[in-house]
Amino acid sequence: MTSPVEKNAILTALQKGKIILQGQFLNSSNYTFLGLLEYEGVQARVVYKPARGERPLWDFPPATLARREAAAYLLSEALGWELVPPTVYRRQQMPAGAGSVQLFIEHDPEYHYFNFKPADRQRLRPAVLFDLVVNNADRKGGHILIDPNDHLWLIDHGVCFHEEDKLRTVIWDFSGEAIPAGLRADLQRLHQELEAGGVVRQQLTGLLSRAEISALKERSLRIAEAGVFPMPDQIRRPFPWPPV
Repeated sequence: MTSPVEKNAILTALQKGKIILQGQFLNSSNYTFLGLLEYEGVQARVVYKPARGERPLWDFPPATLARREAAAYLLSEALGWELVPPTVYRRQQMPAGAGSVQLFIEHDPEYHYFNFKPADRQRLRPAVLFDLVVNNADRKGGHILIDPNDHLWLIDHGVCFHEEDKLRTVIWDFSGEAIPAGLRADLQRLHQELEAGGVVRQQLTGLLSRAEISALKERSLRIAEAGVFPMPDQIRRPFPWPPV
């Protein structure tokens, strides 16, 4: 995506820059805004999700979805997969209070999972594993973006990281197929880092509960040891609604 220097500059801007609201995404379940971010020469469009604009859910603790958005970015970076746009959880100087701020990705909203070219579908193995490890309860087809530089991104991770199995996704293309060795190694490394209580675990503390982090650690090892992409669950609904 960008060099480490550029990425750090973006993350600093997301955490410290001035945000001017430009509009609201009306098709979102929770309050979600498009904003213009400005900070020391950095100017970018961002997606802002204030915690107090979250609709209460029966199975997720209140006012935690924005934190999960930031946790998803940290996990994507820890795995080295660069699937989630730069995202921070920010408390200070926010138009509607604390919430997540994510770099807006330019993309064609009419091009999504359900009309992807076969070659683009074949790029989704890391996306599937990411959703497995974060326990994504809502991977819709429209949450997978391809930017003008042909980089693939995943967005909308507010209902991830639950301790209980919540996986609902439209991507079941690789069920029964062996997980590539390199991706398995990344998952094993993540488990080791979480087990050791290193930087990744420290970063996730404060965004997720202790039980959620423990469940994340166990899932990463379980998926790596299984060695194959799972089949859809036959007991409960494995697909999100709506699917796009």
